[in-house]
Amino acid sequence: MSARYHRLHFNELNPYQQLGLRRFNFRLMARLIGMMLIYMAMSMTLPLAVSLYTHDGAQFALAFSAVIVLMLGLFLRNFAGRRAEYELKENESYWITLTVWLAIPFCGTLPYLFTGGLASFTDAVFESFSGFTTTGSSVVTHPEELPEGLLVYRALTQWVGGLGLLLFVVAMLRKLTNGAGRLYEAEFSGTLQRKLHPRLSRSVSRMWAIYLLITLVMIVALLLCRTPLADALCLAFSTVSTGGFVTHSDGVSILSGGGLAVVTLFMFLSGINVAILYRFFTLRWRHIGQDEELHTYLIIFFLSAFVSALCFHTVGDDWFHAIHYSLFHIASTMSTCGFYIPKPDNWSFLVSVMTFVLIIMGASAGSTGGGIKLKRIIILMKYVSNYFTRMMHPNAVFRVKVNGEPIDSDYINKIFAFVFLYIAFIVGGAFVLTLCGCSIPDAICMAAANISNLGPSPLINNLGGSLDYALLPALAKWTLTLLMLAGRLELFALIAILSPAYWRRG
Repeated sequence: MSARYHRLHFNELNPYQQLGLRRFNFRLMARLIGMMLIYMAMSMTLPLAVSLYTHDGAQFALAFSAVIVLMLGLFLRNFAGRRAEYELKENESYWITLTVWLAIPFCGTLPYLFTGGLASFTDAVFESFSGFTTTGSSVVTHPEELPEGLLVYRALTQWVGGLGLLLFVVAMLRKLTNGAGRLYEAEFSGTLQRKLHPRLSRSVSRMWAIYLLITLVMIVALLLCRTPLADALCLAFSTVSTGGFVTHSDGVSILSGGGLAVVTLFMFLSGINVAILYRFFTLRWRHIGQDEELHTYLIIFFLSAFVSALCFHTVGDDWFHAIHYSLFHIASTMSTCGFYIPKPDNWSFLVSVMTFVLIIMGASAGSTGGGIKLKRIIILMKYVSNYFTRMMHPNAVFRVKVNGEPIDSDYINKIFAFVFLYIAFIVGGAFVLTLCGCSIPDAICMAAANISNLGPSPLINNLGGSLDYALLPALAKWTLTLLMLAGRLELFALIAILSPAYWRRG
């Protein structure tokens, strides 16, 4: 009787329990992806309108892509995601985050394939992931030969991915409660991003409002500098998202002096925490001056620009050109935007070292930039300082504080783990790239640039190295694509999914 009872009880268990696996909310995942695809299809109306206006020949391919994405989104939202439970269990945010960040860029390959802008599936995947992750690496050698509608779509993918795909869903989907908070944390991956409102959906909505406002202001500023409309749209989308896609093979050097000044200013602003920008635009300046990360960002930016200008001046450049180039170069590197203009004739080794350090360091936490993030660097530096102080005073007790708030020791341990994994991914990616025929310096710079979501590395360009992603073999492109994704998700979501223990119950 007892054996029969246990046999019946086992048969009543669901397949996940029988296999000892964790049960996941697949209906909610399908609904979230469906909603994101619907928004993606709606956003494709802008490049479609540009294509119709310019008669560039890509209008039918863009329309067909939008219809397919829309139909797939409606199916996932209304059928596969029907009667979804709007509640995420512990750790479910990681696999949902990774699934969304895989599904959307793969669907984003359709316009590249249907328009014929990219011939191979590998190139289309590389370009799509580079766009949505705001990396900016490109296999398009001559962007000016692409249809203008496709160029706008290409830049738009960066703008959509700038603040994070899931944050857009969180802003629109008010039914998520605890689940919204977990998705929010998964997007920012432990950067202690502050909220702008007690209600999370309103906080994220305000972030998107500031993001949109800055974009519109930059578009207007570029148009006032007599930049063509399509170029102004693409450059604004790429700059505010710190993506780096350009519309011409000569980069942004085609712009006027005023246009370059606008791009430099907005690259600088885009490397700052969105919460700080929100307080600035809403005239809440009292707490801005007390933010340690902002102080560090300003000090590093202007000190690096001064050292760079001094290096260029000492080798023969006049002060005006040295300062102008240094401000642009440091803003492009720190924000991980990756724009470039013709470099000075003589390039200092000190500037190369400083550029590589800035690539790894990255922008502020809560910005659209990549890298390790300044807040993590600040916390680690304070921890190391406290450690050496304790060596001299063993009985003293110190707490790491940022903006007067103590940092939990578990979070500090998480930062150490993050930095270790970050370096490990760079080394591993560079090793694979060397197997693909890249030189060791180029492989290290490309791996660091792509995991930092900087893409068109100004370091390799300025050192005179060959950086043509179109010539790389397929294995190298897929390796760099993985690094882009790992850098955008800040490693933890990707590592969690690859761990077998994550999928087991208990």
